Amino acid sequence: MELQVKKLRPDAILPTRGSAQAAGYDLYACLDEEELEIPPHATVRVPTGLCIAVPDGYFAAVFARSGLATREGLRPANCVGVCDSDYRGEYLIMLHNDTDRPRRIRGGDRVAQMVVLPYLPVTFREVEELSETERGQGGFGSTGR
Repeated sequence: MELQVKKLRPDAILPTRGSAQAAGYDLYACLDEEELEIPPHATVRVPTGLCIAVPDGYFAAVFARSGLATREGLRPANCVGVCDSDYRGEYLIMLHNDTDRPRRIRGGDRVAQMVVLPYLPVTFREVEELSETERGQGGFGSTGR
């Protein structure tokens, strides 16, 4: 599958994979300033400088980068971003600092990862009853460990 990407600024970096089998494509910060400070427990908007056309029937899911989240305490504020196939604006990462110390992002830093996934369009039909299952209405923790 080939995705069309429009650079909004010449220094924007196209998404890359860390290995041939990686599912996620790294997204890079494209900043107007040299660096961006993220105060403790705050969220800032990090531009990527990219607009991406995802084909119909798919969406781009934006996830945290494992190393950035575990070592630096930085993750997307909404945990998983959903970029629909009809969105043509800039991919922005709302990066949240979960730590008690300020963190800094520089232009060209990898700030998130994007996975392109298919989805199933569905319709909803109201019914009086649902089919029975062994689990039934058992909720959190109801199936054991």
